[in-house]
Amino acid sequence: MQHKPEIIIQHREALAELLTEAAEIEHNLMCCYLFAAWSLKSGADEGLSQTQAEAVARWRGLITHVAIDEMTHFANANNMLSAIGARPRLGRPNFPVGPGYHPADVLVELHPFSASTIDHFVFLERPEGVDLPDGQSFGHPSSYVRAITAQTIMPTAQDYQTVGHLYRSIRQGFETLAHQHGESALFLGDPQAQISPADVRLQGLVQVHDLASALQAIDNIVEQGEGNVDDPQGSHYRKFCSVRDELRALSAADPAFEPARAVVKNPVQRKPPMPQNKVHISDPQAARVLDLGNALYNHMLRILGAAYEPLAPSTRSGLLDEGITAMTLLVPLNEVLTRLPASQEGGPARAGMSFAVTREIRVPPAASAIAVLVERSHELASSAAAMSTIDAALGQIAKDLSNIARRLGALPASIVMANQPQPEPSEAPAIEGSATAAPAVATDDPNLPPLEYSNDPSIPPRRVIKGVEVIEGQHLTLSFDTKRCIHARFCVLSAPEVFVGNVDGPWIRPDAIDVEALAAVASRCPSGAITYRRKDGRPDESPPPVNTAHLREHGPLSIVADIEIDGAPRRTRAVLCRCGASKRKPYCDGSHNQVEFRATGEPASAETITPLQVRNGALSIKPQPDGPLLVRGNLEICTGTGRTIDKVTKAALCRCGGSQNKPFCDGSHRSNGFSSGGSSET
Repeated sequence: MQHKPEIIIQHREALAELLTEAAEIEHNLMCCYLFAAWSLKSGADEGLSQTQAEAVARWRGLITHVAIDEMTHFANANNMLSAIGARPRLGRPNFPVGPGYHPADVLVELHPFSASTIDHFVFLERPEGVDLPDGQSFGHPSSYVRAITAQTIMPTAQDYQTVGHLYRSIRQGFETLAHQHGESALFLGDPQAQISPADVRLQGLVQVHDLASALQAIDNIVEQGEGNVDDPQGSHYRKFCSVRDELRALSAADPAFEPARAVVKNPVQRKPPMPQNKVHISDPQAARVLDLGNALYNHMLRILGAAYEPLAPSTRSGLLDEGITAMTLLVPLNEVLTRLPASQEGGPARAGMSFAVTREIRVPPAASAIAVLVERSHELASSAAAMSTIDAALGQIAKDLSNIARRLGALPASIVMANQPQPEPSEAPAIEGSATAAPAVATDDPNLPPLEYSNDPSIPPRRVIKGVEVIEGQHLTLSFDTKRCIHARFCVLSAPEVFVGNVDGPWIRPDAIDVEALAAVASRCPSGAITYRRKDGRPDESPPPVNTAHLREHGPLSIVADIEIDGAPRRTRAVLCRCGASKRKPYCDGSHNQVEFRATGEPASAETITPLQVRNGALSIKPQPDGPLLVRGNLEICTGTGRTIDKVTKAALCRCGGSQNKPFCDGSHRSNGFSSGGSSET
């Protein structure tokens, strides 16, 4: 085993330098993983058997989810940078990364999916103490030492054997500097200039404000990435090992098995002055699509970078939503790109994304950010529209980019939050007829957070309890749980006067419409993110007369009943994952969009449907470890449009995404590697 080099962190600048490299490493790995996932074939039309196609689809989803985890690690590294007074690092060196930029064993190149590529991913994610060879296609031409062993005042590159080694050294650096300077002096950055779990659903994301939160962010990265030798299947290392082993088995059964398209290694957009280990994409159509892809990728980074400011929650959420939407557009773009020839001379080689970045990720100043981002979105939309003759998918991308421009344009012109202090509850004016004068407002409960008041009398007081926003209207108390929201948008479409989008500050105003109408809108929220409690003596929401489960097209299962999920408090509405990819299992978190889950919302009805003697009552749902949802109780299972598929009193419903008999389980979870580990079952 190699001698582990010591990483020296003796001042803030050295810590910031290592965190900057950590952010680049996470960014690089995310791109490498996506490149491999996007090179995979899509099914029988590309010569795969059913078994092979199912395996390839599973690998694409797994690798994509690992890439999403790398996005979380990237955000955590930047949160740590922000916490110690540094700027987030959004850029990275262009591929392939030359020797010396990272340690000798950390090669960062874009390779299509292959046995060698998976071996390389296993090598990169290996835990400390595990000796493995790198993939055959990843040659290490030389061994070099880039560390300076003596302490220096100038921050400099240092060596590490694994990514886990890097982070454990950063962890020690935080502990040393916190002891040396004191936590308040070390963590002097504004936590509001970070991306928090309240802003975006990324498992393991941490808002860093002290030593404990910094260490938690680091531990989440290490555990999620390499895990340890005895880990279950949840770590990236174990996941890549499972892909490697399954690929070996399928290749042994069929030596002609080729899971990926003939995508070139290390594609570049412009002809390089030093062409070694690079492939210039010279086919005219492929070159145009690659140009759009790189521009879209840079635009996405700039939108996300704009969120690293002290923003109002709704503004930051708006920016992050549009940045993530822009990211998802790269998926269909790459489906087009990897089917196009790489060279103008033709041949079997296919093109691929180069993830090229500009010299600087130019995040516009806060005062002009929205205008600049909207302008660029329109430019990209126009470019995509002009390429619709290459593939119709590019025309749809043009429409999606126009919608991004429209939604960004609805955000405040200046994205920085106005830091105006709000009056304390005792100072809030009692305005006749306003929510602040309503006798039902509870201001004296010492067990609750204090109410927050607005200078605008049309905005009622609110408090946030364990992440749930509780708004005290005159006739009811309205609650919004952002963790349960799946953005079905029934609220903003049905009652835009109440659920006011794209505003700076409080956005829910329950007194804007009739209380009965508002109660009806709240009851339509499929996930149960919106709930209410009446103040006027009228009954609160009650379970429905008929328990129903509706299948959403290519999406989750929406249930309305008197629901008890695995012993959690009763609820009347829930949206449950059926793609297998959610990080909040058994609940949906929108991952079906990222993994391109495909499952009809209109399956055939059962040949015989037995009427239920009782159509309501308690419905018990028990998620089985690494298995289906066991349902007990009266339930009508319906299509998305309302047609009844079956009526059951017990059923096992698929949640791995692999059943050929959806929505019912057929045992596919036993063979497709589905894991419910690390999810939120309550």
